[in-house]
Amino acid sequence: MSGTFPSSHDIYLFHQGNLFHSYRMLGAHPLTEDGLAGTRFTVWAPNAREVRLAGSFNGWQTEQHPMHRIEESGLWTLFVPGVTQGDLYKYEVHAHNGEIKLKADPYAFYAELRPNTASIVYPLDGYEWGDIAWNKNKKKKGAVVYNNPLNIYEVHLGTWKIKGKELFYTYEELATELVDYAVELGYTHIELLPVSEHPFDRSWGYQITGYFAVTSRYGTPDQFKMFVDRAHQQGVGVIVDWVPGHFCKDDHGLRLFDGTPQFEPQDPRIAEKKQWGTLSFDFGKPEVMSFLISNALFWMDVYHVDGLRVDAVASMLYLGFGNNEEDPPLNRDGGQENLEAVDFLRKLNETVFSEYPQALMMAEDSTDWPLVTGPTDQGGLGFNYKWNMGWMNDVLEYMETETHARKHRHNLLTFSFMYTYSENYVLPFSHDEVVHGKKSLLDKMPGDYWQKFAGLRTLYGYQMAHPGKKLLFMGGELGHFAEWKDLWEIDWFLLDYDMHAAMHRYVKDLNHFYQAQAPLWQLDHSHEGFQWIDADDEAQSIVSFIRQGVKKTDFLICVTNFTPATYMEYRVGVPRAGTYTEVLNSDAVPYGGSGQVNSEPVKAERVPWHNQPYSITMKVPPLAAVMFEYSSTRKAAPRKNPSL
Repeated sequence: MSGTFPSSHDIYLFHQGNLFHSYRMLGAHPLTEDGLAGTRFTVWAPNAREVRLAGSFNGWQTEQHPMHRIEESGLWTLFVPGVTQGDLYKYEVHAHNGEIKLKADPYAFYAELRPNTASIVYPLDGYEWGDIAWNKNKKKKGAVVYNNPLNIYEVHLGTWKIKGKELFYTYEELATELVDYAVELGYTHIELLPVSEHPFDRSWGYQITGYFAVTSRYGTPDQFKMFVDRAHQQGVGVIVDWVPGHFCKDDHGLRLFDGTPQFEPQDPRIAEKKQWGTLSFDFGKPEVMSFLISNALFWMDVYHVDGLRVDAVASMLYLGFGNNEEDPPLNRDGGQENLEAVDFLRKLNETVFSEYPQALMMAEDSTDWPLVTGPTDQGGLGFNYKWNMGWMNDVLEYMETETHARKHRHNLLTFSFMYTYSENYVLPFSHDEVVHGKKSLLDKMPGDYWQKFAGLRTLYGYQMAHPGKKLLFMGGELGHFAEWKDLWEIDWFLLDYDMHAAMHRYVKDLNHFYQAQAPLWQLDHSHEGFQWIDADDEAQSIVSFIRQGVKKTDFLICVTNFTPATYMEYRVGVPRAGTYTEVLNSDAVPYGGSGQVNSEPVKAERVPWHNQPYSITMKVPPLAAVMFEYSSTRKAAPRKNPSL
């Protein structure tokens, strides 16, 4: 906060949409004024007739605590001596139409455990961070995040592990349990489904009432800091799902906050997200711009998170998204694009990267909007990553096809390479693909019991080989037969069964293999990092290509067989003379495979093949992904696959 009251400069910036740390001005801040310890409360309610403060400190009787309006700013403020950490409060908002409602603080930093809805006074300072080394290393890497491994474990904290119905692990407990597990499994980052305060568990955090309040389901703000801190100390980044596209209609939340559409647009065709029963933000309102951009920075400023996955970008880009109106809203140019939302996204990314150049800003966007990860000065939206929803949909549709019919759908495998460098992509197998009757990833695989597991191993191997960063939702490493059950923990008991334990080992080895192999990430977003060997073997449903590292001699030969047929002498073109050693084979026996491995290095022959000057003959196992590492004849052969 600037001085005793919000400064005129801060108020000016707030109304310009440029107060990017507005949480320092608004909300409840314990401090000392005129020698008295207490808390200053400040709220934006421009169209309210009156605002009073209710809380545990005044028996929820508001007459003694009317708030003072700061001139024509729409801001109301009050300092209350004696109010301290842990005190409950709400704003009693008197609308001009005579309605009186108790509202939670939009800038509250903590809230009661649902179903209770009061805000809680909680100071943001006082935690001593231990992640200095992590932050220094991150700054040292800077923009080269593109040229480093990025393998994300997506987690819903309420169902990763639980102690019983609605008996959750705390952030502090997860700081050990979950972080250590992510390290063991070889993930570089943990991505959390939204942890902002939300009233309904089964919204999974995507329908929010408290954008600045880390949810009390799993503990306190300081405990969440401990979670992020320990993740960093163990070398794991933390990404948080962030939801600027819409908010829920619960009466204590943002809806009609001052009795009028304050955070939402006036036009119900734009405001209503009918398919979700939520409301859009008014991106054309400068104060909403200040609110949202401040919230994005808040997670990095206060909680040290490494990035945001921005949810439902498609719903923001188009007016009346999903409403199927006969009279759809149009922008000033007569189109359906939400120009204010586009401006907001560009300003958001420009601001975040100006303060955190090494941040991850990931768009979950299902549209074909161009240049989502393009620079804003070139007409792009300014993200540095976009989820590749097209690849995900195509490859899952292909994998659900019976193996004998896959030759007729080969284009579903190859089409993604037509656009894979048009954006900086993450390849996601997220929670959205294993709910609402879509079946688990394992259950999507056709065939008998063995073939389902083999197919899933193939899918994961292909994901690792394909250009782009990686993401897998929790439970995928176990080979769940069931969909994600959003009220209970994932099926850890499956590890008692051989094939599921083997799948777990495979994912673990695959993740560590990925981190160790620079060709799989070093040139992820460059054409130089990929070369087809054979894209057209649809008859046998096999694809083969090269993943190239920075050094010309540092590359992998990647061959993936999508049918149960085994080929004992399959010839593959290679670019160099020398030795090729199998370093990954998803059909290895320890992974539950049939053991059709290439146990000895293979020497390239001067037999041109697949437009390459040399070639090797290899064993191609059934429903499997295999990778070969190159070494010249003048140096030692590369290491063998540890699973062989």
